[in-house]
Amino acid sequence: MLPGVQVDTKELVTSNSAFGPAEVQQLLDGLSAEFATNHRLLREAVQELESREGATPASRVRLGICYYLLGRYRLAVDALSTADGGALAQFYLGKSHFARQNYKSAVEAYQLAARGGYDANACTLAKAEALRYLGQKKEALAALDSLSGAVEQTADYLYQRGATVASLGGNPAEAVALLERAVEVDPKHPGALFALALENDRRGNDETALDLYQRSTAKLPAHLGALLNLGVLYEDRQQYDRARQCYQRILDTYPNHPRARLFFKDAQASGDMYYDEDAQRRRDRLGQVLNVPVTDFELSVRSRNCLQKMGLLTLGDLARTSEVELLNSKNFGETSLVEIKEMLASRGLELGQLAGEKAPIEVGYEPEVMTPDEQALLSKPISDLNLSVRARKCMIRLGVSTIGELLRRTGDELLECKNFGVTSLNEVREKLTASGLKLRGD
Repeated sequence: MLPGVQVDTKELVTSNSAFGPAEVQQLLDGLSAEFATNHRLLREAVQELESREGATPASRVRLGICYYLLGRYRLAVDALSTADGGALAQFYLGKSHFARQNYKSAVEAYQLAARGGYDANACTLAKAEALRYLGQKKEALAALDSLSGAVEQTADYLYQRGATVASLGGNPAEAVALLERAVEVDPKHPGALFALALENDRRGNDETALDLYQRSTAKLPAHLGALLNLGVLYEDRQQYDRARQCYQRILDTYPNHPRARLFFKDAQASGDMYYDEDAQRRRDRLGQVLNVPVTDFELSVRSRNCLQKMGLLTLGDLARTSEVELLNSKNFGETSLVEIKEMLASRGLELGQLAGEKAPIEVGYEPEVMTPDEQALLSKPISDLNLSVRARKCMIRLGVSTIGELLRRTGDELLECKNFGVTSLNEVREKLTASGLKLRGD
């Protein structure tokens, strides 16, 4: 759409003029530019299409794509499945299947769209995304490797490659660089903005993450994960009305979405509660520092091996450990002690400053009878569980940095953490159960 050109959303949808990829892009541009007005006009246009008698396969293409743009994915699948079977219908059928997490059906639809003449690069990029969500990450990368030329400089390609590199456990810096390039090419690309927001969120860069989530959700259709995470960040700032708006947008499309429903109720209930925001922010900031892995620092081999053997994986572990405890460890000498002190001082911490906060040894397992592999599992950082943003922030607040420390907590103790509800507790339990573990008292 050219700058300054106004799109008549209703006319574009309800007229008998041509309706193809260019027209769909005009609708997307209109929604991005003036969301409230054009979203209302799109809903009215859909109502008019629905009221017309004798729907044809061609009209069902229009209707199905409009359903997709409005986030009514089940209706979109129904309409597009009975449309004209053309390339445009198949492509957006794939998009709708993907939104409903039917990734295998999405791949099949994209393949049919490509055979029907839809833009081959667009089909390959969409297919790569669906393959990645199916867990076929190497196949997704192979699909991206098959592309060449100008497409490699597009925001879609850069986003898909960055997300795929990250999912394969590749170089984090490479993944972030690809996502940043995608946002440079298209500052409104929802996928790239969400992925970049997630990377910043994981690193505790809340302000940057907030801005990226906001930009990601400004374009339709919004990523469900972006809305959930943005709502959690709003709750952390006690902006409960904004949090509820995020969850309501999800519920408008998925009325029975369990997390959105519970998060909405939590935000509603929290609206009347008082929290010391400054104190909470200070605790959160300290919690983030304490959860920094010692592997983020360039330590000597001897120091690194000693810390690993002692199960000291984070700065918080060291802040809860005294000099005497370190020096009593085999092969740990004064040189290593100085090195550790300097590392902690760089983050404003000291050895033993939190020694009084060591959790009591109340565990639902017996370390002395566990195999080395089982003990190694308990020493893994909590990040290995791949928890959601809300659950992860609770771990930071509680000072839980390893799986073993998590197992010392009861479900009731976790529920006492701000913004941590039953849904998050069930998530934690499911992650632990997958590894044959459980919370204390379960």
